[in-house]
Amino acid sequence: MAASDPRLLPKSAGFFCPGAAAPVGRITSLEGTPSTGAVTVKPMVVGDGMLLIELFQEKGVRVPEHVHGDHESIVYLVKGSMKLVIGSQEFVARAGDAWRHPAGVPHWSETLEDCVAIEIKSPPRKTWSGA
Repeated sequence: MAASDPRLLPKSAGFFCPGAAAPVGRITSLEGTPSTGAVTVKPMVVGDGMLLIELFQEKGVRVPEHVHGDHESIVYLVKGSMKLVIGSQEFVARAGDAWRHPAGVPHWSETLEDCVAIEIKSPPRKTWSGA
């Protein structure tokens, strides 16, 4: 995508980001699809080709089925558990587990407990909207 793509995030100004300085926002939709429940996102660092975000999801959040058309993501679950469906495969992820969402593959999730996750998107796309 061209640099004029509004979802392409600019590279972080420095090499280091104190967690307390990173902005926190609430997600109301993902890839244009409304999300249910409390989900917050904290974009931490943007590099030339990737974005690191921290996600907080309350128990019962259902992230709707969606597809990444122009990027992939890798997720590491720090805390909690969630049900994942990626393509035709279903998993229950627990703290310490990791997975990927390839471009073009439908996926969705539902939190079974309050969750904290770290996600890396490549290239760095802002795929959410919210307050």
